Amino acid sequence: MCGIVGYVGPQSALQVVVDGLARLEYRGYDSAGVAVLGEGALHTEKRAGKLANLRGALEEHPIAGEGAGIGHTRWATHGAPNDVNAHPHVDNDERVAVVHNGIIENFAALRLELEDVGCKFISETDTEVAAHLLSTELARHGDKDLAAAMRAVCKRLEGAFTLVAVSVDDPDLVVAARRNSPLVVGRGQGENFLASDVAAFIAHTREAVELGQDQVVELRPDSVRVTDYDGNPVEVNEYHVDWDASAAEKGGYDYFMLKEIVEQPRAIADTLLGRLSVDGALTLDEMRLSPEDLRSVEKIVIIACGTSYHAGLIAKYAIEHWCRIPCEVEVASEFRYRDPILDRQTLVIAISQSGESMDTLMAVRYAREQRAKVLAICNVNGSTIPRESDGVLYTHAGPEVGVAATKTFLTQLAACYLIGLYLAQVRGLKFGDEIEAVIAQLATMPEHVEKVLDTVEPVRELARSLADADTVLFLGRHVGYPVAMEGALKLKELAYMHAEAFAAGELKHGPIALIEEGLPVVVVVPSPQGRSVLHDKIVSNIQEVRARGARTIVIAEAGDESVRPYSDVLIEIPAVPTLLQPIVATVPMQVFACELALAKGNDVDQPRNLAKSVTVE
Repeated sequence: MCGIVGYVGPQSALQVVVDGLARLEYRGYDSAGVAVLGEGALHTEKRAGKLANLRGALEEHPIAGEGAGIGHTRWATHGAPNDVNAHPHVDNDERVAVVHNGIIENFAALRLELEDVGCKFISETDTEVAAHLLSTELARHGDKDLAAAMRAVCKRLEGAFTLVAVSVDDPDLVVAARRNSPLVVGRGQGENFLASDVAAFIAHTREAVELGQDQVVELRPDSVRVTDYDGNPVEVNEYHVDWDASAAEKGGYDYFMLKEIVEQPRAIADTLLGRLSVDGALTLDEMRLSPEDLRSVEKIVIIACGTSYHAGLIAKYAIEHWCRIPCEVEVASEFRYRDPILDRQTLVIAISQSGESMDTLMAVRYAREQRAKVLAICNVNGSTIPRESDGVLYTHAGPEVGVAATKTFLTQLAACYLIGLYLAQVRGLKFGDEIEAVIAQLATMPEHVEKVLDTVEPVRELARSLADADTVLFLGRHVGYPVAMEGALKLKELAYMHAEAFAAGELKHGPIALIEEGLPVVVVVPSPQGRSVLHDKIVSNIQEVRARGARTIVIAEAGDESVRPYSDVLIEIPAVPTLLQPIVATVPMQVFACELALAKGNDVDQPRNLAKSVTVE
C-alpha cells in the first residue's frame, strides 16, 4: 500500500524523492512526507492528504539537501492520517529519520521499553519505535554505523516491514531493510535509488536489484552493499526493467484506467508472445518445475485475492476441462487458517498482480511448508511471490497505475489458459496439434478485444444513464459467473455502489426476492454453441427477472438473436470459444464501471479507501 522512495547522489535529493512519490501515488495513500540531509542537519516536511499538500508546504518552507533523501506515502494503520503520524519519523535528537511500510507487531512492548529509558514519542505510529531504536543502537555502539544499527533493530522487530533510514552522521548513505514487504534497488551512474516499486525511479535508471527476505542494503552514490541481518554479504539478482517512464504516463488519456483498458489487446498479445517453440511445443518462462514434478500432481489449489481470485475461478474451468485434475480455488486470506490438506502431490497456483499481496504471500509460504509445489502468475518481475515460488509465469501487461485491475486481469486469464494447456501437454492429455489450435484461438483474442473497444460507446451512454442507480445485480453461468463477479467488484471499487453477482441457477433460491421495478440486472450469456443447455437456462433467467420489472442488460454473442426479445439493452461481443469468452465479456463491464464512476465524479485511478497492492494482512 504505502510508497517508499530513497536516493543518494549528486542530484537534488528532494526533487528526486518527491518526483518518485508522485509516480507511486497510484498505490493509495493518505499522507506524504520527505526527509533530506543538508548542511549537517536533517530536514523533514510532511502533510496529511495528497502529495499536492506536501508540495505546497515545501514551497512555503523550502528545504535543500546535497546528499541523501527518503520519502513516503502513508496508508494509515497505527494512528489517524494526520500531519503528526505522517512519515518520516525522527528520534528525539533529530539525527535519524525513518520511513516504513508494513506493521511492527510488537511495537507496543518496544514503545514501553523505550519510554522507560527516556524516549519521548509524539505520534501514535508503530514506525516511531524504529526511529528511537535506531538512535539508541547508534548510541550504544558509539559509532556511525547506521547499517549495523539497522541490523540490530530488525532482529528485535516482529511483523512485516520495509524500513528506510538516513542519519546526519553519514549524509551520503541510505540504509534499508525488508521483511515481507516490497523493496527494490535502482542502480545508476554515480547515484543509486530504492523504492517499493521500480516506477518510482524508472525515469533515472532501468537497472534494478532484487532484495531478498531479511536483508539490509547500504546505498552510497557509487556502491550498493547487501547483507543479511548478521552482516554477512549476500549475492543479489540484478535485472533490466523492460518498460520506460513513458509507459507509466497517461499518454493523452484523462485517467490511467482509460489508457490501461485500451492497452489490453497489446498486453494480451505480449503475454502470449513466444510461447511456442520451433517444434510447436508450448514453453513457459521460468518454469522451474520439471515435467516429472507436474506429472505427479494429483490436486491443484489456486490461491488469490480480489480480481486475481476471479481469474482463478475461470482457470478452474479450463484446467479441469483440459487436464482432468481436481482444482480448488481459495481466497488467499482464508487459506492457511482452515488447515488445508496439502502434500507433495499438490500444485498451488498463486495469482498476484504485484507479487507482494501479503495474504497471498503468506499462503504461498504455508504451502511451501507443507511441501506443496508452488507456481506463481505475476506481472512484476523480481517481486516476492515469484521469488519464493517453484516457478513463475510472468504476464506482460506493463505497469498498471489504476488501482482497479483491468489489463492485469485479462493477462492473468491468458496466463491461466497457458498453464492449463502446459499441464495438459506434459501429462500427455492433449496432442500437439490440439494445443496449437487453442493457442491459435488465444492469439485472436487481442483482435476481438479491439473490436469490443471499438463498439463500447453505447455502454458508456448506458453507464451515464445509471449514475443515480443505487444497486446493480449481475448474473452468470459457467465461466460467465466469475465474469459477473468481476463486473460487480468493479462497480464497488469505482462507483462506490452496491453491486452483487449471483450464479444464475441460484436465482430462485433467494436472490430473485431482490428484483424490483427498474432494477438494473447485467446478465452474461454463455455461447449458444457448445453449452446450449446453459444458454437456454440463462435465457429463462432473463425472462424471470424481466417479468418482475428488472431492466435487463444482456452481454451476449453477436448473432445470438434468442436473447434480443428479453433484453432492454443488448451488448454484443465477438463469438469465441466458451472457455475463452471471459476475455471479451469482461471488457464492457470495465468500461461500464469506469464510465459510471466518472459520471458520479469519482477518481477512477485512486478510488477511496483502496490501494494497488495490499501488503499487510
